[in-house]
Amino acid sequence: MGSLTLPLPIHLRTQGAQGLAWREALAALPRPLSADPAGPHLVFAGPPEWLAEALRERLQGCQQVPAGPVTALGPLPAPEVLGELSQQGLSGWWPLLPEQPAPQLLACLDADQARWLREHRLRGELLKARAQLDERRWVDRAKGVLMQSRDLSEDEAFRLLRGAAMSAGLRVGEVSRGVTEAAQWAEAVNRAGRLRMLSQRVVKLAAQRLDGIDPRRSRQAQGMAIGLVDDHLSLLRALPLLGGPDAPAQAALQAVEQAWAPLKPLLSARLSAGALQQADAAAERLLQGAETLTEALEAGGARRALRLVNLCGRQRMRVQRLAKEAMLAALLNQPAREALLAPLMDEFEATLLELERAPLGGHAAREVLSAAREQWLHLLRGLRLSAGHEGRQALAVASDALLELFDRLTADYEHSLQMVLS
Repeated sequence: MGSLTLPLPIHLRTQGAQGLAWREALAALPRPLSADPAGPHLVFAGPPEWLAEALRERLQGCQQVPAGPVTALGPLPAPEVLGELSQQGLSGWWPLLPEQPAPQLLACLDADQARWLREHRLRGELLKARAQLDERRWVDRAKGVLMQSRDLSEDEAFRLLRGAAMSAGLRVGEVSRGVTEAAQWAEAVNRAGRLRMLSQRVVKLAAQRLDGIDPRRSRQAQGMAIGLVDDHLSLLRALPLLGGPDAPAQAALQAVEQAWAPLKPLLSARLSAGALQQADAAAERLLQGAETLTEALEAGGARRALRLVNLCGRQRMRVQRLAKEAMLAALLNQPAREALLAPLMDEFEATLLELERAPLGGHAAREVLSAAREQWLHLLRGLRLSAGHEGRQALAVASDALLELFDRLTADYEHSLQMVLS
């Protein structure tokens, strides 16, 4: 807050003949007056009808507290007016007359200066204490993120934060806040990406039930997927990082919720070819909304590592979409759907190659990507045989295996050290 010492320079604001008398009285004091209206100690003197309004206008213009003492000289106002102005930062109101002896006038002004200076120092100490408490909270949160994601002890997590702060030339609190927010953005992108995948998975599982592919397990898996959509929407709704009601991510989240509302009851209705087709149309709207939400979150996070989280999420969605389209093409006798498969396969291959070349992730990520390559070949064989029941069954198994692998890979990227310290 800066160090100030008494006495402070006095600046005077007056009106009318009474104000002129005060100006002459103050000019005679052994302390120079300044015409600078932004000076530390501002003194108002003038007729009663002007004085309260001038003070109110001045004090309401202060963002939080006045930059210096504010004193009024003149007849006292009503108690409620005096209380209001004191709450806004008035240092003192003295019912003096211009002919008051100079020592008494100086004593009043010095008292106001001392009062303001004491409050100024107390505010500085309070702000410093609040900043330290806030920084401690960020450090504790960041340590929790690192301990959970990197399997570190509390001391190891703090040493990692301190080392990152030293190398970046920042305070530990600043780095800790960045770590915490990075983890929140990554989780948000992951969950939004899962909504894309789930939009396709719920319809794929409905198709499996209609096709008689392990109907009991498919029904249970579909119920879990529906619950996951609700859970992810609830968590995303609670995230403060989505911003206000006009923020792009907030608007995108509302669009996702509006798309989910009509789809959910369709999944619980009696299965038929017509109901499956209706559910698929609603799922496409959910997919589009979830894609927009994911992109808005990735842009808001502005971290390259979020792109890898997003890419893994798209891979999860693509394997479910591929299986779904192949199944619906056969079950609904809609061979035109097969035209969607080739572009999806090309996108999957290109993204898999990008992930294999990505610098983030360690040995565990490489092993997952290798296993994903192998399962991808199984899925391709299932696609070639999807006209038959056994081929669709193989397709269901391979798509679920790939989903599990890309879930693991997404978690690895989401919790990678490069991600949380980016």
